[in-house]
Amino acid sequence: MEQSPARSSAVTVADVAREAGVSKATAARVLGGYGTVSAKVREAVKAAAAALDYRPNELARSMTTGRSGTIGVVVGDIENPFFSLAVRGITDVARLAGFNVILSNSGEDVAAEKAAIRTLVAKRVDGIIVSPAKEGDVEHLKDIERSGRPLALLDRSAPSLNVDTVIADDMQAAEGITGLLIGRGHRRIAYITACDTADHVFHSLDDIYTDSVRRRIEGHLGACREASLTDMEEWVRVGANSPEATRRIVMNMLQSAQRPSAIIASDSVIGLEVFKVARELGLTLPDDLSLVSFHDADWTSVTSPPVTVVQQPVYQLGEAAARLLVERLNGEVGEGRRIVLQTRLIERASVGAAPSSGS
Repeated sequence: MEQSPARSSAVTVADVAREAGVSKATAARVLGGYGTVSAKVREAVKAAAAALDYRPNELARSMTTGRSGTIGVVVGDIENPFFSLAVRGITDVARLAGFNVILSNSGEDVAAEKAAIRTLVAKRVDGIIVSPAKEGDVEHLKDIERSGRPLALLDRSAPSLNVDTVIADDMQAAEGITGLLIGRGHRRIAYITACDTADHVFHSLDDIYTDSVRRRIEGHLGACREASLTDMEEWVRVGANSPEATRRIVMNMLQSAQRPSAIIASDSVIGLEVFKVARELGLTLPDDLSLVSFHDADWTSVTSPPVTVVQQPVYQLGEAAARLLVERLNGEVGEGRRIVLQTRLIERASVGAAPSSGS
């Protein structure tokens, strides 16, 4: 059977206009998502486009509208289930709004983050969502602001930037879980994070360059002070930025004469290593050691015992960041907005009373 001319080659806007019985300019407005047309005409053009299997020429549309139809996203670790779920939230919102997502991984390295953003800008993305690797080094993010592209921050804030920001109530969550442990009699409570320092030792909150983690440690130490626990900074461990490093840190802590009776893991990747090392050393949860982890990763509910977690609204964080960015792309103006989403403590069986030898 002989193919029609429209189907034998790439379908053009003119083909769609002819099929719908409208002008080429009207069809272009509907297909490009700009300008105003009646609902009846819009439906006719969309029906014609579907019938002809019209595929937009992205380059041509970019030259016409000034938009690429893409959003750039830069996160710290795409292998971390936290970021994977957040990106899912971003892409779901972006897709419904007609945008594709280009994802980059910084590895929590500022230099890599800067390189990723340069690449995204070169690709002419319409807007960017970033989880800043270092709150104090954001000049490259200010460049995004100055370029006229909207910028939204995911999970981490930067006070020097007047941009839309979506975070969780990390400080209150840390206060809550520390209070839970103190209420069960724990006094030697360790907090382990992937953030690191030059000498691999935590000295003060100023050492922590990741905003979300600093809020958690601040909440943890605040709850300790409220309970009159002193020198708790010594129980904060930094540098758990790989399974090997985490294993080394946890092994040293749990084999020491003054081992912690409870551990708070700053993310589920660290929490998993704590669980594995404790099991390897023959320690029983929660009789010998209590464990709490940030992020309700799948594994935390199927271990024996299941692990108490801070359930973070991870998917919703991504959704909200993408929604704010799309609103900016659609003309929203004004000061940067700040959304704080609530976490939830899920108590499982990994937390118990402090053992007499660890109280």
